[in-house]
Amino acid sequence: MSKLTQEEAEKLLNDAGITWSSSGSCSDRNNSHCTSFEQINSRTVEGIIALKKASRIAINITGGTELGHSSGSQSHWHGYKLDITPSKEISQYITETFEYVGVRGDGAKMYKSKSGDIYARESNHWDITFV
Repeated sequence: MSKLTQEEAEKLLNDAGITWSSSGSCSDRNNSHCTSFEQINSRTVEGIIALKKASRIAINITGGTELGHSSGSQSHWHGYKLDITPSKEISQYITETFEYVGVRGDGAKMYKSKSGDIYARESNHWDITFV
């Protein structure tokens, strides 16, 4: 699995029509108010693009590889996770398309795609782990 630079990931996401935003309007990986794609796994970017293509629904990324997320081997920092805006349309697509697999320790309901990706509905976003 290869790692992408900020520029490489931005180009792929932009070409796929996927938007991103941050509370700080920045992409600095070392600032928790930014949304960074630096050192993101290529599989993670491929996974979010596949979701966009399959659902045909607008997707906005609000969290990437920046500081400020939970730690772990399959974490945001290590390039496995993205957070997205929970629009009514994308939330409906996820809950109707993917298999409900229970509740995470923090209370987030989880759904699993056929490829094994986990979609966890946190309070204000979808936390997606691409495996």
